[in-house]
Amino acid sequence: MKKALLIIAAVALSFNCLAQDTAASKPVYDAVLAKKLGADDYGMKKYVIAFLKEGPTQLKDSAANMQLQMAHLKNIGRLAAEGKLVVAGPFLDNQPLRGIFIFNVETVEEAQKLTETDPAIKAGALVMELHPFYCSAALMQVVPIHNTLQKKSMTN
Repeated sequence: MKKALLIIAAVALSFNCLAQDTAASKPVYDAVLAKKLGADDYGMKKYVIAFLKEGPTQLKDSAANMQLQMAHLKNIGRLAAEGKLVVAGPFLDNQPLRGIFIFNVETVEEAQKLTETDPAIKAGALVMELHPFYCSAALMQVVPIHNTLQKKSMTN
């Protein structure tokens, strides 16, 4: 009987500790930040995700290809600085699917207009497949945080 009471007490104490840990780690809702980032009641917002694919035009000249890539990266930087692009990056496995963009716009049509400013799209080196995307509004913090992490710019 004594052993059973000891086990019950230990189990009760461990549940109490778990409950306290969960309560202590629950984030506090920040209405000001949620509004600033455009979050809905679930902390989410609409974006458009773009899958960058290898286009029909592939430059054979490495200098021209490097120049086009630099122009592409500068366009990415401009869109990020304007708050229109929240995530961009290449895939590293050298496949026809080259990378992704996540645009801070609500419609595919808005994203399409932004993709038309990309020199690699204009040259036919890349094509973009666009899809509406619903994700955490916290993505809006990626660019400001990234800017504090980079020692060097990819375009300099």
